[in-house]
Amino acid sequence: MSATPATALPPAGAPAEAPVPRIRVRGLCKAFGAKKVLDGIDLDVLPGTSMVVIGGSGSGKSVLLKCILGLIEPDEGVIELDGRNILALSRTEREAARARIGMLFQNGALFDSLPVWENVTFGLLAQRKLTRHEARERAADFLAQVGLAASVGALSPAELSGGMQKRVALARAIAAQPDILFFDEPTTGLDPIMGAVIDGLIIDCVKRLGSTAVAITHDMASARRIGDTAAMIHRGRIIWSGPAAALFDSGNPEVDQFTHGRREGPIQMELRR
Repeated sequence: MSATPATALPPAGAPAEAPVPRIRVRGLCKAFGAKKVLDGIDLDVLPGTSMVVIGGSGSGKSVLLKCILGLIEPDEGVIELDGRNILALSRTEREAARARIGMLFQNGALFDSLPVWENVTFGLLAQRKLTRHEARERAADFLAQVGLAASVGALSPAELSGGMQKRVALARAIAAQPDILFFDEPTTGLDPIMGAVIDGLIIDCVKRLGSTAVAITHDMASARRIGDTAAMIHRGRIIWSGPAAALFDSGNPEVDQFTHGRREGPIQMELRR
């Protein structure tokens, strides 16, 4: 009777195999007419980490997120989720892959005609994963996770402050228990204290879900609070990436000018014609 062959082990001291990025973008390009917004974006986001993407207005941050979400079709490039190029999948497969993503939009994007509880569970109701009675009960749980009382569920979005609207939008983003969370300028329009509160809730929710997160922001304090890693887009390309803690000491002249808000430097504001 032959012996079972031993399993080959990596040699001592050999480097561990690198994990497959949860999100991998290569050569992503997108133009609107003569305006090239994304010009060969390369980006990796590892599982369970939070990345912040910074850059000036019109640099392509939101277009990048919308391409990954499928709201905009890129002109060329590769977008992989867990090693699968979603641009090469069928429409049904793409929708299934992107159903794993939760999104917090910059302005909240709440439906004014719906009460808060229905806003929070809108996606679950649309996919018929819950009855309306079940959704109302579950909404209270999601609201509690972002520090809001169950009674808020009966209110309309117009009755909420800006900070409360952000919390409701965050509750909606986490309702489907997504693997990936996107945040588009999560602290815009908030005072510094409320901005810090929202950042804290984002960190808590991401850790609770074990999700991978990508946030785009102009708020440098927020970027360092919520990001493990950071990347900067300039002229349609990623010009720097590294630890978020190094944003203010990157050694890159464009990043240093941007993070410190200096008028003088290599970044010059373009005049619109």
